[in-house]
Amino acid sequence: MEAKAHLKMARVSPRKARLVVDLIRGKGVQEALNSLAFSPKKSAEIVSDLVKSAVANAEQKGVSDVDRLFVKVITVDQGPALKRFIPRAMGRASKIRKPTCHITVVLDEK
Repeated sequence: MEAKAHLKMARVSPRKARLVVDLIRGKGVQEALNSLAFSPKKSAEIVSDLVKSAVANAEQKGVSDVDRLFVKVITVDQGPALKRFIPRAMGRASKIRKPTCHITVVLDEK
C-alpha cells in the first residue's frame, strides 16, 4: 500500500534539493532517515521531515509493518521563484531570484 507526502513552495533551489533526494531514492525508510541525519545540506532536514510525514500517512492508512517501507518514488519539481530587487550604485537596481521547489515522496512496502 502506497503512502504519499507533498511539500509545496520549499525555499530551496530544486538543483540543490535533487542532490539530497538522489541519496535516498530506493532505500528503506530507516536507512534514508539515517543518511539525511548526517547530511550537512539545508534540504536534508526538509526532506527528512517529509519522509517522516509520509511514514505517518502510511500508519494512518493502516500499513501492517512500517519497518518494511521503502522510498519508491521521490521527485523534485521547480516551483515559482520569488522576485526581489536590491538597490545598486547610481540609482540602479539588481534583480534577485529566490527559487522554490515542490517535493513529492511515495513510500511502498517491500
